[in-house]
Parts: sequence; structure tokens; C-alpha cells
Amino acid sequence: MIKKITLLGMFSITAMSMAQQKFSIIPSVGYAWRVAKTPSNISGDTRNYIKGLKSGMNFDVSAYYNVKGNIHLGLKYSNYSASSDGRITVRDNNGQTVSGYVSTKDNINFFGPAFMYSNFNDEFKHKFYYDVALGAITYTTKTGSVKGTGSNLGLEANFAYQYAVLNNFFIGPKIGLTAGTLSKMTINGRSFKLEDDQKEGLTRLSLSAAATFRF
Repeated sequence: MIKKITLLGMFSITAMSMAQQKFSIIPSVGYAWRVAKTPSNISGDTRNYIKGLKSGMNFDVSAYYNVKGNIHLGLKYSNYSASSDGRITVRDNNGQTVSGYVSTKDNINFFGPAFMYSNFNDEFKHKFYYDVALGAITYTTKTGSVKGTGSNLGLEANFAYQYAVLNNFFIGPKIGLTAGTLSKMTINGRSFKLEDDQKEGLTRLSLSAAATFRF
């Protein structure tokens, strides 16, 4: 009889613990690749320089509230950073070819409301989720004393598999897509409209390790 009562008590505590896990915090870190095409009519040095900016570290963190069943609503933030050093060759306003050594640092940030669908509330050890967020995407690039910035509407989507190490801690791989394009930029305080063949493509694919903390 005592054993039955103890087992029932443990079951009740576990059930209450699971029921109270309404919040999920999901950080992830990995690598990402920008998918915008590299111009074909450029020198090899310039191509290598651009290549260095097309892949870099990817970090994101999400916070969700379990509204009902498998539905979660929350917020998402992500950051992509890359840097590259090299010699580039360009044409100036007079049509003259100019080359020089440059060092550039790029940052792409995204922030916005998000929707997530998951099986976090199921008893299975194998967890899956996908999320979609729509918000603001911003771009900052700095080369020496030249700083360019821009922003637009962006979208982010992710799909992940995780294994439940504990009832409130899951971990596993995640693939993601962040999309956005800039049609205008501000460079050292001056605004410029970018033509169709000059628009800055910010879209990237990412592969990360994601952890979920539930409480």
C-alpha cells in the first residue's frame, strides 16, 4: 500500500512538472552560408575577398510560450558575422582601374515575432520542431573608415531534431534559412538607392546545434 502511494505521488509530481513547462528558451550556434551570387566579371583576388564574407558564424536565440497543445508563440533574434581581408580591384568614376588591400567586417541581425510547432509536450525522447519568424533584418558592413548600414523586412525559418536528455533539456541539430534583400543603404551618412543588379542579398542557409531549456 505504501509503495503504491509513493508511486502515485511520484507520478503526480512528474505530471505537475510537465504541465508547468510552458516556456522554452532555445539558443543555437553554428555556421552559415550566404547564397547571393558572386559577380562573374571580377578579378580572382576580389572573388576570394568576397568569398570570405559569404560564410561565417551564426547565432540565434528564441523564447516561446506554449499557447496550446503543440502551438508556441514568442520572439526570435539571430546574428551572422563574417570578416575578410584581401586585395580588391574596382573601377572609379573616371573608368580607371584601382586596386588596394582592404579589411571588412559584416554583421546581419534579425529580430521579430515567431511561431513554433513542436512535439515538446509528448512523452517521446525524440523531439522535433519548426518555427517561422517575420521581422526586421539589418545589415552593417565596415571597411576601414567606410561604414554601410541598411534594413528591411526579413523572414527566418528553422527545422530541428532534438533528443530529450532530461525532461526539461533537449539538444540536437538544426537547419535554418534567413531571407532578406536591401534595396537601399546608408554609407557614411549618405543614403543610396540600389539598382536591381546592385541589391544586397542577405539570404543565408545555416547549420547549427540547438539546445532547448523548458520551465
